[in-house]
Amino acid sequence: MDALFVKTERQKQLFTKISELADRFSERSEEIDQTGSFPFQNIEELKSAGYTSLTVPKKYGGEGTSLYELVLLQERLAQGDASTALSIGWHLGIIMDLGNKEAWKAETYEKLCKEVVNAGVLINSAVTEPMTGSPTRGAKMQTTAKKEGNHWVLNGRKTFTTMSPVLDYFIVVASASGKDDPVQFLVPRETDGLRVDETWNTMAMRGTGSHDLILENVILPEESLVQELDAGSKSKASGWLLHIPACYLGIAVAARNYVVEFANSYSPNSISGTIGELSNVQQAIGSLEIELMNARYFLYSIARKWDEEPETRYQLQAELGAAKHVAVNTALSVIDQAMRITGAQSLFQSNPLQRYYRDARAGLHNPPMDDAVISLLAKKALDKL
Repeated sequence: MDALFVKTERQKQLFTKISELADRFSERSEEIDQTGSFPFQNIEELKSAGYTSLTVPKKYGGEGTSLYELVLLQERLAQGDASTALSIGWHLGIIMDLGNKEAWKAETYEKLCKEVVNAGVLINSAVTEPMTGSPTRGAKMQTTAKKEGNHWVLNGRKTFTTMSPVLDYFIVVASASGKDDPVQFLVPRETDGLRVDETWNTMAMRGTGSHDLILENVILPEESLVQELDAGSKSKASGWLLHIPACYLGIAVAARNYVVEFANSYSPNSISGTIGELSNVQQAIGSLEIELMNARYFLYSIARKWDEEPETRYQLQAELGAAKHVAVNTALSVIDQAMRITGAQSLFQSNPLQRYYRDARAGLHNPPMDDAVISLLAKKALDKL
């Protein structure tokens, strides 16, 4: 089932390499979850394998990976360790998005890409704040950027800064003096006044290192302002965010694989043979398969449409949101069914199903949220009546 969507020889080679990594990561995932530690070794192995430069355009030394391939590989990686997959997915997706939209000055983006390829640097956004909640809700940034002479001074606190223990650059979104819309600053880790407050202690995705980022009188040169965010721009549709549903479907595939193996091997003395031979168990697994198949085909079809029809990709905001909605809710349903089949054994800390269940819950709080997706779909439908 894992290789169902591998279509080309290139994809086969990439998939095989990532599968080997995912299987190694799986051996560490329980400890990462139980201790809430960051998967430093996993990230280093991804760097060594060239995975972190996968979405860098070929002209800058990367692989120029398509969205379809990103979804394929991220789903497989999440089967090994979801925290690692979600963390690195933000880095890969941002690099892809900046290239697609040409949002920054060409020389700034080129410099970043070459650092990713040659030095293995990692990047992620720092947007969410304690008092604003999800930035997709439209709240005003409380992190401020004040212009003083020929430099900017930043102050604020960001939450959910995923992969913060190893990031080399933070894309900080702030309210800037003299600017109507929020702006982005590219902030190097070693900048004075920047620090990470290790606050991440959740029940799900415990290894993402999504700590708080503190900015106290951070002084930046003028060129650190890399983009002014226009809320009305065509950039609302962001294909790279499919790395999120890919991760959660990867968790669901892992749960499916576990329960199939369990059903084929578990043989209580109350029956002859294994529980996989029982009709009620077969019905449950068959229903699980249909759910997972529907969600995966939907996700991969949207990714393929994004790649193959670039002239229409910025009209896909509703479809992209729907793919995430379907993926996460399917993952929750699939894992729940897998736990029902497995029974009380699924509740033990040593059983991966309970970790899959907790990690999948986190998907409900990644953008876009369910209510926003449903509302968008309704408005799109009504506009066409």
